[in-house]
Amino acid sequence: MRVVVAGATGLIGSRTVARLRDHGVEAVPVSRGEGVDLTTGEGLTDALRGVEVVVDVTDAPSRGERASAEFFDTATANLLRAAAAAGAEHFVALSVVGADRVQGGYFRAKALQEQRVRRSPVPHSVVRATPFFESVDALSRSAKHADGVHVAPSLVRPVSTDDVAAVVAHTAVGVPLFGVLEVAGPEQYRLDELTAKVQAAHGDPRGVVTDPHAPFFGAVLGERTLLPGTDAHLGHGTLDQWLARR
Repeated sequence: MRVVVAGATGLIGSRTVARLRDHGVEAVPVSRGEGVDLTTGEGLTDALRGVEVVVDVTDAPSRGERASAEFFDTATANLLRAAAAAGAEHFVALSVVGADRVQGGYFRAKALQEQRVRRSPVPHSVVRATPFFESVDALSRSAKHADGVHVAPSLVRPVSTDDVAAVVAHTAVGVPLFGVLEVAGPEQYRLDELTAKVQAAHGDPRGVVTDPHAPFFGAVLGERTLLPGTDAHLGHGTLDQWLARR
C-alpha cells in the first residue's frame, strides 16, 4: 500500500509516517521540504503518482480564522484534486473536536475543510482530535493580560500527539469511514485548571484567570464544546507522562 502523508514534517505528520511504516506501509512524506507546495500545487502530481491513500495532517501557518480558512481552502482543494486525478481510494483528513459546533476561529476553518473533503469524489474519513498537550502548553505561555493568562473553564480531554498519529495511521490502512472518528485523551480536566498545571510544571508564576469569555483558537467556548462523543477512541497518554517527557 502506498500512502502519501501531507504535512509530514509536523507534530502529527512525522509520527504518522513512523506509525504507517510500522504497519509495513510505503509511507511517502509530502511537504515543502520534499519539493511539494500545497498552496500552489507544485510537485503534487509527481508526489501522488500511484497513491492509494492520501493522509492530510497539514496545519495552517496561522491560527486566525481568515488566514487558516484561506490556507485550508486552497491546500485541501489542491490535494483533493490531485488525489482524485491519481485515482486515490481513500482520503483521510485530520480535524478538531468541536469543528461541527463552534461558529468561529480556527474551528470554523476546519469545518470548511471538512466540507471540502465530504464533497470530494474520493472516499474519505475524518479524524477529529481534542486539543493536544502542545496546544495547552502554547495557551499557558500566552501573555495577553497583565493579571495572568485568561482561560475558559471548558471541559477537555487533552490528547497526546502519539495517540492521534496512531489513530490516523490505523484509519488510513482501513476502509473509508465516510464519516468521523474522534480521538481524545484518557483524562478529563477543566481547561483553566489544566493550563494552571502546565504553568506550574514550567515554573511560570503568572497564574491563570478563569474567564468564560476567553477565546481558544479564536473562538469562545461552551462548557462541553471540546468534549468528544461517547464513542470516541480514548488514547493512553496522560498529562504526567507528557510533562515527564518535556
